[in-house]
Amino acid sequence: MINPEIFQAPTWARGPHQQTILARMLRPAPPIRSVRERIETPDDDFVDIDWSTLNVSDAPIVIVLHGLEGSSHSKYVRNVCRELNALGVRTLAMNFRGCSGEPNRALPYYHSGDTRDLILIAGMLRERHPRASIGAMGFSLGGNVLLKAMGESIDGGQALFDAAAVMSVPYDLAASSALLQSTHMGRIYSEYFMRSLRRKVLWKQNQLAQVLDMAAIARVRSIEDLDEAVTAPLNGFNSAGDYYTQCSSTTFLAEVRVPTLMLHSEDDPFLPSDAIPHREAERNPALRLLLTPSGGHVGFIGGTPWAPEFWGEIVAARFLAHRLKSCHRE
Repeated sequence: MINPEIFQAPTWARGPHQQTILARMLRPAPPIRSVRERIETPDDDFVDIDWSTLNVSDAPIVIVLHGLEGSSHSKYVRNVCRELNALGVRTLAMNFRGCSGEPNRALPYYHSGDTRDLILIAGMLRERHPRASIGAMGFSLGGNVLLKAMGESIDGGQALFDAAAVMSVPYDLAASSALLQSTHMGRIYSEYFMRSLRRKVLWKQNQLAQVLDMAAIARVRSIEDLDEAVTAPLNGFNSAGDYYTQCSSTTFLAEVRVPTLMLHSEDDPFLPSDAIPHREAERNPALRLLLTPSGGHVGFIGGTPWAPEFWGEIVAARFLAHRLKSCHRE
């Protein structure tokens, strides 16, 4: 649904790129008291998670998932953790493999459809905290992973989570990739991510050289090129197109059974407006698509330049806190 009264970009941050870039620049990085835990995975790899140190027994817990080349230290992650902590909700910020400051052990990295670690950690939380309600919040790529994890589960994700929220998800990975390659600003955004992704390839170049065409990798110029040369072959996909088809979260929305808030802006520069899943959201009562005319990508910045407000994190935190506190687990 579109409700322009819900969020309107201020005059000083009007436009998709202003929203996207200014939010990154002005979003605070609040100090979060956290403790890191390393989770060993069944394939002899590891995932690092950062727990907020909120000393409330059986308080709800939210797993927070960052976007492409983010981490638990990303400002938007820390900001939503602060909002949730203030509402009495514990947070667990999960780092995708290779995103916690050191290379992961296994050859493949994380990708937009790899749900194994999220499912592992959600199951771990259910065992450790049987009386706590469990939620999840995903930004961009992390939101795609979250929606896919719920939709591909036999019960629509109800064994994993009691509530979920996502922001600025690239629901159709092929459409997102095409848009980023076809616009000037899209190519600038892509190059920003590529700088970090290239460093990760260099971390493992000796290992990768044993299984991949390093000459082809050296010619990579876009995210789609990298997905074709690295992501797809490392993860068993036939091509970048095959990877996008199998991992786009739109495909899985019909099966989600967890109450889920989907925050998105019509002017998100990472996804064409005709790829926003209106029909899927309308047909599934578990989904609430909260669509605004402006907001950019993980933007939704309001207030003033001196005292900016971040509507998306506030709305998501309130939704999750309300839904999770209304759950009663025995």
